[in-house]
Amino acid sequence: QVQLVESGGGLVQPGGSLTLSCAATGNIVKIDDWGWYRQAPGLQRELVTSVASDDSTHYADSVKGRFTISRDNAKNTVYLQMSSLKPEDTAVYYCHGVVVTTTSWGYGHNYWGQGTRVTVSS
Repeated sequence: QVQLVESGGGLVQPGGSLTLSCAATGNIVKIDDWGWYRQAPGLQRELVTSVASDDSTHYADSVKGRFTISRDNAKNTVYLQMSSLKPEDTAVYYCHGVVVTTTSWGYGHNYWGQGTRVTVSS
């Protein structure tokens, strides 16, 4: 079984920085794509950023220039570096991985972390 575990959330002042991590464990062959999503109270979950197996990245317009996604394939871990944080970045952040396992016959399946809360407030 595969588990994704996020860490690094917390309270930060506007303009501050925070780095989230998400580590995947289990019977993993490889992780094709990673993504970070967030869900603010009363809103739908939205894609913040993603990184594909070829290291190509995508960013939501709202975080371009402020957030950076990176991956460490050896550690099956993805990171989200957040800087110049704004109150509107407050949300629960979820990592998502498309994971190929030893039993998935080469196909990638979707897995989600449990979420980590980020609060940007003075």
